[in-house]
Amino acid sequence: MIDAGFEVRPGEIFVVMGLSGSGKSTLIRMLNGLLEPTAGSVRVDGIDLFGIGAAELRRVRQQKISMVFQHFALLPHRTVAENAGYALDVQGVGRMERRARAAEALELVGLKGWEDKYPAQLSGGMRQRVGLARALAAGSDIMLMDEAFSALDPLIRREMQDQLLDLQSELGKTVVFITHDLNEAMRVGDRIAVMRDGRIVQVGTAEEVLRDPANDYVAQFVADVDRTRVLTASSVMVPAQLEVNASAGPRVALHGMREKQLSAAFVVARDRTLRGIVRDEDVVAAVNRGDDSTLESIVTEHIAAVRPDTVLAELFAPSAESILPLAVVDDAGRLAGVVPRVTLLTAMASVAETQAEVEAVR
Repeated sequence: MIDAGFEVRPGEIFVVMGLSGSGKSTLIRMLNGLLEPTAGSVRVDGIDLFGIGAAELRRVRQQKISMVFQHFALLPHRTVAENAGYALDVQGVGRMERRARAAEALELVGLKGWEDKYPAQLSGGMRQRVGLARALAAGSDIMLMDEAFSALDPLIRREMQDQLLDLQSELGKTVVFITHDLNEAMRVGDRIAVMRDGRIVQVGTAEEVLRDPANDYVAQFVADVDRTRVLTASSVMVPAQLEVNASAGPRVALHGMREKQLSAAFVVARDRTLRGIVRDEDVVAAVNRGDDSTLESIVTEHIAAVRPDTVLAELFAPSAESILPLAVVDDAGRLAGVVPRVTLLTAMASVAETQAEVEAVR
């Protein structure tokens, strides 16, 4: 490791990504106290793992840190339930409590009813679920996952990624996830650390790494990623060209449309909650009728709206059906911004352009 400093936030999945030999496995062995750094420190909840005695280090490992291994590391002569409760056995937890906590963890990973089977009777994906259940049953807040899904075939691997994301949303563990697979890193990671030759060359969200790679190495590393399935609406949205308050009259809306040369406008409440859109023909008709009331009667409420975390690939269909840029609406229903159709076309062109640049370098 060379200046490999970073901080993992409570409750996040922090992915460490790099090619073979980049230092990922060395790093994770330092995080659980198996390898001591030549300089610096590893702190877990403020405790320096290498500033405490052996007995205290064992206690921290047992109570605060659990591990999920690449090749399952199950004990073949023990049942599924016994494997799931093994960490509790080491901690000296009583048999009844151990069995109950193991059964609860196995149910969480979808293995209820398999408690009395043996590892040899399970598929690879099921054995990895047992490994995950063992880490969950231990009750630790931190899980270290060392290439945990890389031994699985692609279909089972994706199922395990889904399982991890579902469990994370329910349990909020702090996870350090080691992988050499870029797509896996982009899919499961809240933040990603890219390693090369023992150094961490960039830390950021998937969007940040894709949008602004720190150097040519990272740029080439992420060149093959389909940006439309990683980048989200929030990363490309812009302010709406025209917003009209719902309490305003049709003359105000018509003035704004003429000034901006637009055929429709977004209508929002005073707190910026999106009410819908008004079209130019409806506004003109209201003005011709002499209707000077609010816009409420001519607002079209059923419009295309997406959440900020919607990936670009899911925006193309609604964008094609909308006369306006797609509205991006937050959890409170407020208009956060819009995504013009040209933005989506630009994103597609950017993917092809980046790929061509990388191929030229190769």
